[in-house]
Parts: sequence; C-alpha cells; structure tokens
Amino acid sequence: MTAQTFQPLRIFNTLTRKKDVFVPIAPPYVGMYVCGPTVYNNVHLGNIRTFLSFDILYRYLTHIGYKVRYVRNITDVGHLVGDGEVGEDKIGKMAKLQKLEPMEIVQRYTNDFHDVSATFNLIPPSIEPTATGHLIEQIEAVKTLIEKGAAYESNGSVYFDINKYQADGNEYGKLSGRIIEDLLNETRELDGQSEKRNPLDFALWKNASPEHIMQWDSPWGMGFPGWHLECTCMSGKYLGKQFDIHGGGMDLKFPHHECEIAQGKSLTNEEPVRYWMHTNMLTVNGQKMSKSLNNSFLPAELFSGNHPLLDQAYSPMTVRFFMLQSQYRSTLDFSNEALKAAHKGYKKLANGLRNAKLLSYAPEDGVTIDEIKQIEITKAIEGFYGAMNDDLNTSVAFANLFNLLKYINMLNMGQLKTAALGEETFHALKNNFIVFFEDVLGLKEEISEGYAILDGMLKLYREYKLSMNYEKVDEIRSYFKNQGLVIRDTKVRIDWAYEE
Repeated sequence: MTAQTFQPLRIFNTLTRKKDVFVPIAPPYVGMYVCGPTVYNNVHLGNIRTFLSFDILYRYLTHIGYKVRYVRNITDVGHLVGDGEVGEDKIGKMAKLQKLEPMEIVQRYTNDFHDVSATFNLIPPSIEPTATGHLIEQIEAVKTLIEKGAAYESNGSVYFDINKYQADGNEYGKLSGRIIEDLLNETRELDGQSEKRNPLDFALWKNASPEHIMQWDSPWGMGFPGWHLECTCMSGKYLGKQFDIHGGGMDLKFPHHECEIAQGKSLTNEEPVRYWMHTNMLTVNGQKMSKSLNNSFLPAELFSGNHPLLDQAYSPMTVRFFMLQSQYRSTLDFSNEALKAAHKGYKKLANGLRNAKLLSYAPEDGVTIDEIKQIEITKAIEGFYGAMNDDLNTSVAFANLFNLLKYINMLNMGQLKTAALGEETFHALKNNFIVFFEDVLGLKEEISEGYAILDGMLKLYREYKLSMNYEKVDEIRSYFKNQGLVIRDTKVRIDWAYEE
C-alpha cells in the first residue's frame, strides 16, 4: 500500500507559499539537502526538532517508494558569532576559550551531535560533507562568480554583488518575502562594511586578520569562506545544479537560504531548488526558548530530568513522540504537562506494538466477518497516509494510529476475534501498525530492566493464580497498580498494559 493509492504528496513550499504537489525532477530519485549543525557546542533541541522533521520526510519518501539521496552538512568553519559578516568564527572562539585546536572542538561536538541523533533514532544522511572538506570547491565557485561579474574583490575579501543580481532580472528576497528597499533602510553601516558596494552584499570569501585562527590561502590572500557559500557548493556537488528539496529551520530563510538561491542561480543560471521547507521554532511554557531567558535545556537534561523547569526525566522516545505530535510548521511548546501526556501516549502505542507483534491470524468456523470494523480499519490506514500526504501532518497521522491501536487492543483482550476481520484486513491492521510506528514515525520500544522485572513478575502471577494463592496474586496486582500498570487477564493470555 502506498500513499499514491489515495492522494499525491503535498508539501508546503516556502518559495511559492502554498502546498505544492511533490513531483521530483527525476523520479524515483529524490535529492534532499538539509542545513546541518555548526559544531561549536552541544546540539540543542531546536536543531533536533529540525533534523527530526526531515528524518520523517526521509523515512516517508523512502516508504512510498522513492530512492532518496539525503545530504546534511557539518559546518566547521565560516559561521561567525551573531550570524553576520563580522566577528569571530564560532568554532575559533570556542577553541580559544577551551584552549584547544579548532578541529578538536569540531570533533567533540560532531560526536555529540551523532550520539544525540542516534539516541533520538534519526537515520544518518546518505552523505555528511564538511565545509573544510570542500574549500577547493568554494574557492572555485568564487572564481566563477567573479568571472561572471556576479562578485567582486575588495581588500582581500570577495562579496556577492546584489545590484548586479537584481539588474540581471533576479529577485533577492523572494524566498523570505523581504523587499530589497526595506532591507536597505534597515541596514546600518557596520565596521568593515565600507568595502562593500552595497550594504546588502554578502561575503563569499573573507580576508582573515592575523589573530583569526581558521584561515587558508586563496587567490585573494589568507582568509576563510563565507557561511552561505558552503551549502551551495556541497549541495551542488552531490545533488546537481538543481535538486528537489532543501530544508532547515525557519531562522535560516533569511539571509542564509536567500543567499544560497542568489549564489546558485548566478553559478548555473537555474533555480537551485524546487521545494524549500522550513521548520518552526520551539517555545517553553509559551515563551521563546532562549539561554538569556534561562528556559532552554539540552537533550541530556531532558533525559536526566536535571533542570529547574523539569518535574522529571523524559525518555528519548517520549520526546520524539512529543515533537511529532505537532506538525513541523507549527510552533512546539514544551511543558511538563505536555511531556507527561506524551509519555502516557507513547507507552500506550509501545504496548500496542508489543501486542501487535504477538498477534497471529486464527481462522475459525462460524465467525461472521465484521464489515463495519473492516471499513473502520481501512479508513484509519488511509487516514494515516492522507495525513502524511498533507505536508507531513504527523499530528493527524497519530490520531489514525491510535484508531488502529484500538483494534490491536481488542484482539489482544479477546474482545474481537481475528477471524471476524478476515485474513487480509487482519494483516493490514497488524503490518501497517508496526510499519507506521517503527519505519515511518521512527519510534521504537524502549527496553529497560524494568520490562524484564515486570515480565518476570507476570510469570509469578500465573504460577500463583494456578496454585490459587490469591494473596500473592493481589500483591502483584497492587505492585503493578503502583507502577501505573494494570494486569490484563483474559482467556487468551495474561499480560500487562498502561492504565487508561
């Protein structure tokens, strides 16, 4: 069963400001580029939300039959403090503070990013290029832009010429909706900008001062690449001069992605990307997540519960489930109440997964096919695909997954016979529930020592029940109740579940 069975995949394209039907350039192949982290510090939850959103897109495109090349870069040079044109390199600054080599900083926080990504069950990209690994490509791109008249050298730096870009019939600001006259009015003269022809011109290559740690030789002297250039060069190298999807956080729309469009089009005379996708921001109890407000926390703090704003620890899959309850373009608000509700919801689904994997079809004479339930199950499966095809609406997709869970639980409790569904519907229910949970939404059952203890106690429960030792039976039931669990004792089996 594929999404095309019901309706085409539509994704919100920031460039057109509407949901567009997704049509790849060269189906079944899809090229997708996502701006990766600048590895100067521990990865934060805003990063994770973005990468989780594109993990879902990667999974879903693969699920419905596309062959995806997913490129996500590592920024290890050129990203200056404040995201602007002047100041220290973020990695260089951290290297000075910690008295380490810049590449030690890069390695440390790249490792952290990979560890956290694995903890959240993010699939690694097909290619993970680094900016420093593609300096040759960046220098060659700058040369080409100068030759084409799209850039100019000034005091050892090279800048992209916005006036020339506009004069050639292009529109700088079309992705973000910015009007160039307004941008000029908002731009204040800063140190180092006098060497530009236009305040909006952005750096392709920056002349490095002697104290700047990260610098390389170039035709224009010692320097380092501009932040925007790396993504244009790496996406072009691995995905071609035009590719299908480019993603990132909404904070990258301007100027980073706007500059990528200008560079890419000037290099190839083509629009570099067909579909631009952006994730929304995180808030905490209604406020923007920010270090200055002391309301931000790292993934490790969520997992340990070691933060003043947290009532308890939350597992990685609970947080993944929580993040996916909101569609990626919606604001996501962290609160203890929401996380606790997510924990309960995730546990219900995870328990359903355990039960689904144990179910098997049992043909039985005299059992009437329940056509209404067949229709309801088919409707929930189609509803899941419909939600995912509607710009990856994971919130609605989860609602349909819970509808399927209802029938998994009925079968497990013996309230519904598998034969009443018919073999085809039964397998559609079981297989789709497992695939939606594990493959599409990327959730997994979190196994811990607690599971082994509970399953061991269930064995004792069975033994005590068979021997009619009801005092011990009641003790074990009370123990489960204290854990927020209930023992489900049916003619079919004895198991445990999270209380409603």
